[in-house]
Amino acid sequence: MRLIFIPLMCALLGGQDARPNVKADKVVSISAERFAFSPSKIKLKQGMVVEFVITSEDTDHGFRVPIANIDAAIPQQGKGELKIRFVAKDKGVFPFECSRACGAGHNLMRGTIVVE
Repeated sequence: MRLIFIPLMCALLGGQDARPNVKADKVVSISAERFAFSPSKIKLKQGMVVEFVITSEDTDHGFRVPIANIDAAIPQQGKGELKIRFVAKDKGVFPFECSRACGAGHNLMRGTIVVE
């Protein structure tokens, strides 16, 4: 299973894309809010280069994709955004979850990336 994630700096801090020569085929905006991601199911085609732009509507959250060894912080509302570049190399269903304790429903804050 080959997944490639490249965490990028928060846009608020003026971070640069680690691979500027690779243009994203698609940009997917994800909103994190107690206790859900929206959208929580993301469908992609195999081979796509996707940039996830993740923002919080409340407190600090995390974005963890266990199979890809990714665990990045999503800043609280008004403090910036997290950008992650994803290359959908293999077909499959890849779960993601919040990795920062954000309250009583934290364990319900999950989603999936479906590569077809």
